[in-house]
Amino acid sequence: MLDSVKIARRQSEIRQKLSELVGKQNPTEDETRQMEELDREYRSNETRYRAALIAEDQERREAGADLETRSSREWAEIMAGFEVRQVALALDEGRSLDGQTAEIVSELRSRGGYRGIPLPWEALEIRAGETVASGTPDPIRTAPIIERLFARSVAARMGGQMINVDVGEVEYPVTTSSVTAGWAASETGNVTGPSAYTTVDRPLKPDYNLGIQMRITRKTLKQSGSGLEQAVRRDMNGAIEEALDRAVFLGSGASGEPTGLFAGASAWGISEQAVGAAPTWGAFRSEVVSFITGNAASGPGDVRLLIRPEVWDAMDASIWDAGSGITEWDRLSDALGVVTMSHNALADPAGSPLATSAVMTTTAGGVPPFFVGTWGAIDLIRDPYSDAQSGALRITALATMDVTISRAVQTRILTDIQ
Repeated sequence: MLDSVKIARRQSEIRQKLSELVGKQNPTEDETRQMEELDREYRSNETRYRAALIAEDQERREAGADLETRSSREWAEIMAGFEVRQVALALDEGRSLDGQTAEIVSELRSRGGYRGIPLPWEALEIRAGETVASGTPDPIRTAPIIERLFARSVAARMGGQMINVDVGEVEYPVTTSSVTAGWAASETGNVTGPSAYTTVDRPLKPDYNLGIQMRITRKTLKQSGSGLEQAVRRDMNGAIEEALDRAVFLGSGASGEPTGLFAGASAWGISEQAVGAAPTWGAFRSEVVSFITGNAASGPGDVRLLIRPEVWDAMDASIWDAGSGITEWDRLSDALGVVTMSHNALADPAGSPLATSAVMTTTAGGVPPFFVGTWGAIDLIRDPYSDAQSGALRITALATMDVTISRAVQTRILTDIQ
C-alpha cells in the first residue's frame, strides 16, 4: 500500500476521534490532552502526506513507462523459456507439453491452424543443449568466464577467450551438420527431408603444465625491500604471457606443449592459404571475403590480423599510389578492425626467399575463435634446499593450460608471405 494512502486513512481516523471529543461540553483533562496529541499528529501527517505525494509521483511515472513496454518484454521472457526439446519429445513419444512451452503452443494454435506443433520464430535463436540422437553433446562441466588473462597478451587481442576451470575437463559442442531448407514443389508436394542435427566436441584437457622457475639471491632480498614483490610479479607475468602466446599459435602438441593453431589447423579444419608473393592488401582482402561469404564476419572491420613485424616493414615500404603516398599498409590498417604484430607468436621468417605466416580471426555471434583453458590457480612452490647454502630463494610457478578452437571458419592461416 502506498504511504500516501496509509497517511490519508490515518488522517480520517484522527478527524473521527476529534469530532467525538470536540462534541463533549466538559471534556476531562485526559480528553483535552488527547485532543492536543491528535491535533499535533494531524498537522505532522499533513507534511508527511505532501512529501509522500511528491515521492510517489515519480514512481507513478516510472510505472506508467513500464506498462507501455511490459507487453513486449513479457512476450520476450516467455519466448526465452520455449524448449524445442519438448516439441521433439512430443512428436517422438507423445509426451505432453508443459510450462511456458505449452502456453506458447496453445496461444499459437488459437491464432491459426496447425497440423503439427507450432514452433515460434523466436525459438530458432541460438541455444545450447538442443540436439538429437548420437550428436548429443556431453560437456563435463561449464566453467566461469574470465575476460582477460594478460592485458598485453596477443591471444587476448586476437579474440581468444580465457576460461578458468576448477577441476576436470571442459567440452564445447560445435554444430557440424548443415540444416537444409526447401520449398514444396506443388500444393500437395513434400518439403525437403529432415537432416540430423549433429555436433563435434572441442575439449580442453589438463594435460599440459607450464613451469616458471625463479632464483632470488640473498642480496636481492635484502636490497630490494617491498619493491621486490612487484618485480617478481612482472617477471612472472611476462614469462607466462610469452609462453602462452607462443603455445596458442605455435604449440607443437608434443614434448609437453599444447596443440596450437598452426599444428592443429588440419585436424580442426582451419583453412590454410599459401600467398606465394609479397604481402599486399589484395592478398589479405581475399581472405576477408572468405570470412564474409562463410557468414563468419559482416565486414572487414570484424576481422583481426596477426603478422610479423617484417610484414609491416614490407607493406609500409610498398607504395600503392605514388601520387598520394598511400602504402599497402595504409590500405590494410584502414580496413581491418585490429592488426597485431608479434615476433613471439609467429615463427621467424625462413626459406629462400624469406617467408612467414599470418593468422586472421573473427568473433561470430559473440563466440570467440579459440579458447585458452587454465586450471585452478598458479601453483607457487618453494624449494628450500637447492640454494640453502647461499641463502637464496628458489620458487617454481606451475600453471596447467590447454588450447582449443570454437568454429574452424572463424580462423584462417596465410602461409608463404614473402
